[in-house]
Amino acid sequence: MTLDPEKLRAAMRAWSAGVAVVTSTYEGWQHGATVNSFTSISLDPALIVVTLQKSSRMHDLILKSRIFGITILSVEQADISELFAGKTHVEDRFAGLQTQTLVTRSPLLVGGLAWLDCRVGKTFDAIHSTLFIAEVLETQANSSGEPLIYHNREYWKLSRL
Repeated sequence: MTLDPEKLRAAMRAWSAGVAVVTSTYEGWQHGATVNSFTSISLDPALIVVTLQKSSRMHDLILKSRIFGITILSVEQADISELFAGKTHVEDRFAGLQTQTLVTRSPLLVGGLAWLDCRVGKTFDAIHSTLFIAEVLETQANSSGEPLIYHNREYWKLSRL
C-alpha cells in the first residue's frame, strides 16, 4: 500500500524549516535552487547533506561539478527563495543579484545569514531523489539578522518565547 502524497504533504506542513539556496557552477554554467532538505550531519569531520530530486537541473549540475554552495537565507530574502524555487520564470536566476565565492567558486548569495562551500563526498540513491553528503570546505556567517522560516506553505519570522 502506497501512502497518498497529499496526506504526507499535509503532515509535513506542520514541520517548520529554515530556507536555503543551493548553488553550483560547472564549465561556465551556474544554477541554484531553493531547498529546505538540508542539514548538518557531523561537526568533525564537517559534513552536511542536501537532498535533490533526480529530475532537477540542480541535481545534474552537482553530479557533474561535485561541488556546491549553500546560502542560508535571511528574513529579507523571501523573494530570492521564490526566485530560486522557480516560482518566477527567468532565464538567469542570478541576474541582478550580488554573489560572492569561497573555495569552490560556487556562487553564494550576498545578504544571507551564512554560507557553506562544499565538495561532494558520497551520494545515496533515494528512489526519485539523491542524498548528497558533502564535506564543508569553508564557511562564513553574518553576525546579525533573522532567518527565513517556511511553515505551512508560508514564510515566517522567529520570535522568542
